[in-house]
Amino acid sequence: MPDSHQQPQDQRSLRWYDGISRFQWTVLVIASLGWIFDVFEGQIFVASMNEAMPDLLPEQASFGDVAYYNQVTFAAFLVGGAVGGVLFGWLSDRIGRVRTMSYTILMYSLFTCVSAFSTQWWHMAAFRFLVAMGVGGEWAVASSMVAEVFPARARAWSGAIFHASSVFGTLLAIVAGTLIVGNPHIGWRWGFVLGTLPALLILWIRLSLKEPESWKKARANPAIPRASLSQLFRGRWGRHALIGVGLAAVGLATFWGVHVFGRDVLRGAKVRELTGTIESQMSQSQRQALLDAHLPTIKRWEMLGMLLVTTGGGIGLVTFGPICERLGRRGAFLLFHIGGLISALVLFLGLSGADPPLIMAWLPLFGFLTLGMHAGYAIYFPELFPTRLRGTGAGFCFNVGRILAAPILILSGWLQSHWNWSLAQAASTLSAIFLVGVLLLLFAPETRGLELPE
Repeated sequence: MPDSHQQPQDQRSLRWYDGISRFQWTVLVIASLGWIFDVFEGQIFVASMNEAMPDLLPEQASFGDVAYYNQVTFAAFLVGGAVGGVLFGWLSDRIGRVRTMSYTILMYSLFTCVSAFSTQWWHMAAFRFLVAMGVGGEWAVASSMVAEVFPARARAWSGAIFHASSVFGTLLAIVAGTLIVGNPHIGWRWGFVLGTLPALLILWIRLSLKEPESWKKARANPAIPRASLSQLFRGRWGRHALIGVGLAAVGLATFWGVHVFGRDVLRGAKVRELTGTIESQMSQSQRQALLDAHLPTIKRWEMLGMLLVTTGGGIGLVTFGPICERLGRRGAFLLFHIGGLISALVLFLGLSGADPPLIMAWLPLFGFLTLGMHAGYAIYFPELFPTRLRGTGAGFCFNVGRILAAPILILSGWLQSHWNWSLAQAASTLSAIFLVGVLLLLFAPETRGLELPE
């Protein structure tokens, strides 16, 4: 007897976009816009941390001190995302996707703007925690909603498009980093002020979206228990949750500890070209003098590196959908985990002392292989849980993974601050975490072609 969860043959013969309604496209567009601004709020700190953190620390702070407090701030962002993802994911199962999405966007917009008024490093870390609560919550709600309104044959593509839209958020941060942060007449604080703009999206959400039918049916059925974390750990859902958390922890630890520093390899090459000195060997006063003298030039090269990594990463995110339809969810994750490890070792160990053109040629491939699997979280996590737990489960997986990743980033910063490890040493060491993802796939269920569990 055929599996009742498999798609009918006539459905599998359709192209993924055949028969998609206007409302379904609207859900995808609005969810993607929320995620774009979501990512912008996270990446604006990445685009400005080389200017912001030295400004928030004492003048005598060393290069290692700056690296350490940047990593602590990243860790605060990860933990905040975990809290917000679990909280708002659960809330979306209780009160609905649409209302909860509006709350998350309002939260991350407000506190990104407030970050501009930081005067100490811990102010920035605290505000990043609050920004991340909205960021983590928005992803959990939006990914669940996209999965629920699209048919099974379109989930891989729609989920990949949704997550790949994050590239535009990073591109916005690159533009802000180049034109605002890198402009000595404006400064890094105004980049954070831009964070208020996504709040305008809330009006469109409330006017255009309605709750998915599957959520309304689950809500109206008194026989279906209400969402709770205790429900999440009953039966097979608990195993699914642990696998999802592990995969997310691998992706988030390598994103914030490896992927985002790809651009700094190109920046470092330009600093060497300008001064003949490795930046980590400079004192804080020497580094500040270098920035004052060459800020626009160095910032342009740093943002060029970020653009190249982001471009490759965006292609990886978009292509993860068709790849996981061809290889299955597990096969696609395996390809990107192994590729991410190899590409990171080549960049940080093989090319860290190379000339800029060679680094520029490698950065897109590095971005492709270290970011592409993140689209899999938007595709795979909602497929692991029933409707009544989908927001809770997807939010739990993606965002508890942030908690596990946070101490890893603090350790990386500590090694640079106290043991004088270079960025290349720290990032290449963290890339070994991709191997943990390979091991997790041995226990992960394959969901390709299956209907969402009810």
